[in-house]
Amino acid sequence: MYNGILLLNKEPGFTSHDAVAKLRGILRFRRIGHAGTLDPMAQGLLVMLLGKATRASEYASGAEKEYIADFILGVETDTQDTTGNVLAEAPVDVTERQLRQALSSFEGGYDQVPPMYSAIQKDGVRLYDLARKGKEVERESRFIALPLLELLSFDPPRGKLRVRCSKGTYIRTLCHDLGQRLGCGGAMSALTRVQAGDFSLEDALTLGEVEQLVKEGTLQQHILPVDRLFASLPAVTLTEEGAKRARNGAHAAQKHLLSGAIPPVDSLCRVYTPEGEFLMTGKGGLLDMGPPAIFCHKIFGE
Repeated sequence: MYNGILLLNKEPGFTSHDAVAKLRGILRFRRIGHAGTLDPMAQGLLVMLLGKATRASEYASGAEKEYIADFILGVETDTQDTTGNVLAEAPVDVTERQLRQALSSFEGGYDQVPPMYSAIQKDGVRLYDLARKGKEVERESRFIALPLLELLSFDPPRGKLRVRCSKGTYIRTLCHDLGQRLGCGGAMSALTRVQAGDFSLEDALTLGEVEQLVKEGTLQQHILPVDRLFASLPAVTLTEEGAKRARNGAHAAQKHLLSGAIPPVDSLCRVYTPEGEFLMTGKGGLLDMGPPAIFCHKIFGE
């Protein structure tokens, strides 16, 4: 039985769903999910959630992510990357200064229209299913944050970017939009995720390494505790009575705290038992009579 976080270095050529299936086969364990999808052509960090950690998928998927992206100017494709069908080609007469000026217009973030080849649903149908039938529908733009957008190299028509972005960002669409801004078109040619929240690619294992560690019986040493996903939240330790109440879904008041403080209303905290076991994420709130208390947000302990 595995519970926790396994950092996987996904190779290109298969989907995130495939990665889950492959890991299930290696671990002989079915309760596995992931946080943040990677396209088949992409590689790098995929945060795998094992056992009880799957309950945190929504929280983990929302973490800020960082990528190294290669792009090529002068070409447009239907998928906005070089795996797609070429729709248009144009000569590239772009200087590095012009490229940096174009990039500056995206700094901080912008309203991005998601691509047709995406898992977003329109009237209950995945956009990529429509795209494969040759259909294109109107998509609403949404603001995506880009706290870091750095040009690492440029040797026309190819370049490399470092991008830190919010959930829901399509890097291939950023490359496409950059090409549009420059007037010559552009497409993503490679993508590596190097960071997801507090997790780094440097600490990730390939599927082959995971398989070897399973054979050696040492994989458990590489599985991170679930509460690493919530490291930025304040910690609260409950009394035995408080932990019992929390396990039963009841609130914990000030008298049930061994250490820490009740968070503000609607703010989250990490909640631990007196023995130091991570029990749940709690949310600050008020009782009917007014005193503050911690209410169960999501239970991860037994």
